[in-house]
Amino acid sequence: MVIRSINLETVCGITSPLPENHLPEVAFAGKSNVGKSSLINALMNRKSYARISAVPGKTQTINFYNINGELFLVDLPGYGYARVSEQEKIQWGKMIERYLHGSAQLRAVFLLIDIRHEPSANDRMMYRWIEEQGFQPVLIATKVDKIKRSQVQKHLRMLREGLSPAPGTRVIPFSSVTKQGRDEIWELIEKECFETDGEVHDGK
Repeated sequence: MVIRSINLETVCGITSPLPENHLPEVAFAGKSNVGKSSLINALMNRKSYARISAVPGKTQTINFYNINGELFLVDLPGYGYARVSEQEKIQWGKMIERYLHGSAQLRAVFLLIDIRHEPSANDRMMYRWIEEQGFQPVLIATKVDKIKRSQVQKHLRMLREGLSPAPGTRVIPFSSVTKQGRDEIWELIEKECFETDGEVHDGK
């Protein structure tokens, strides 16, 4: 994907109505501080368009990034941050569920998991939740540059065992530092958004 233009077109809070978009959407979910904003910046070839914070739980809205006037990258609020009140967690959960259930243009959901750690209870819950909304999430194992190359396959097995994903589920190791996995993610996005009957339309 050649990035010609980016526009943060819509920011939805807890009480905001979802936009009535007519372009395909792909959404990114993940635990707080898993590297979601860094991934989106890498996909957009920008260093800091999506706001990155060292403070977990910073993204409290659903952000819709219009790419080339052709599709939306949708940044969902991070989940599982302990210092957020239970009421806020419930509200964020309802907001994410409302989007996953209500978006007419959502084509794919990417679930980010930190490759260094076993999937948490919140990760497992989010995986099942995405499935229940009718999507087969693509798993992105973030921060692969933080472990030794010889340990990558071991940690990927740990991720799969922790989530027990459906057979055939894609797992993509990703690094926002080296950009490993970036092209593979874009390839999947373009396939989900622009391919019809084996042909690619509009997006390339």
